[in-house]
Amino acid sequence: MRGVKLPGNRQVAFVEVPVPEPGYAQVLLEMKASSICGSDLRAIYREHLGAGPEAYQNVIAGHEPCGRVVSVGPGCKRLGVGDRVVVYHISGCGVCADCRAGYLISCTSPLRAAYGWQRDGGHADYMLAEENTCVLLPEPLTYLDGALVSCGFGTAYEALLRARVSGADRVLVVGMGPVGMAAGLLARALGAPQVIGVDLSEARLALAGERGCIDGAVRADGGALARILELTQGHGCEVALDCSGSGAGRALAVRGARRWGRVVFVGEGPELGALDVSHDLIHRQLTLYGSWVTSTGHMEALLEKLAAWSLHPEVIVTHRYALEEAAAAYETADSGTAGKVAIVMA
Repeated sequence: MRGVKLPGNRQVAFVEVPVPEPGYAQVLLEMKASSICGSDLRAIYREHLGAGPEAYQNVIAGHEPCGRVVSVGPGCKRLGVGDRVVVYHISGCGVCADCRAGYLISCTSPLRAAYGWQRDGGHADYMLAEENTCVLLPEPLTYLDGALVSCGFGTAYEALLRARVSGADRVLVVGMGPVGMAAGLLARALGAPQVIGVDLSEARLALAGERGCIDGAVRADGGALARILELTQGHGCEVALDCSGSGAGRALAVRGARRWGRVVFVGEGPELGALDVSHDLIHRQLTLYGSWVTSTGHMEALLEKLAAWSLHPEVIVTHRYALEEAAAAYETADSGTAGKVAIVMA
């Protein structure tokens, strides 16, 4: 079968490997869609960080996979041939407190392995997956919808759950990349009466508006906070999410939140930004959350809601490529000008 590896330095390598056989409690998936995540670009495509949970081990890339079960190993308890499944992109030890709660992302066992990072992922004709990392894909969601839920939409949904977003909350989203776009769409589906998006790129703001992710756009410049306050009658937003991962973006999310509001840091990155903790956080009575991906249970619940809402995550996809076009797909995703970029096999 064909597969794609990422040697680093913005290179894409094609390999031919045998089709794997499922072992105990494993399933073999015929891949249907495998989208590209910003984490892949940051930590593998451009360079190999080489340590911790982002240590790439020269495996087939792609940690946002969705496909159809074509073979089932012994010991499987739920899935059968023909089932359509989304793959939660981490395989954990299965017995620690985080794994038992469905947060395989937070497993700290040496047995933890991420698809596309430490074990073969979805940029291939077939993929081997643990049954307990697979979630059934309901109709009428497409395989591409499922691939986007496997990481990006799941990550956005978890952040909104942490902040308890409802129809009582105006929502500020800083950073209108794919995760920010997902957060905007889901916030509106959860009833938020106003969603304001912030980005450096006018093109990304325009795309987010066009795809129904936001109803207010703010350019990330020196006047951004004033514009946010103007759009909210001087109050700020009850909920603010930073999806940019930048220090400046995080600081803006905090300052753009309403007094007694909730702020969630979602985007990866080391910098906090130039905040006056007493003035910006403590005196304004804010609650600050860090949110990393989601749980298998919340991912399953999100898929059910998307089907009920008739909301298709693939609406944020701007570019689709075949597997043999993976180099072009990564180049497009790395440009920073596209929406979501996906590799589609069927």
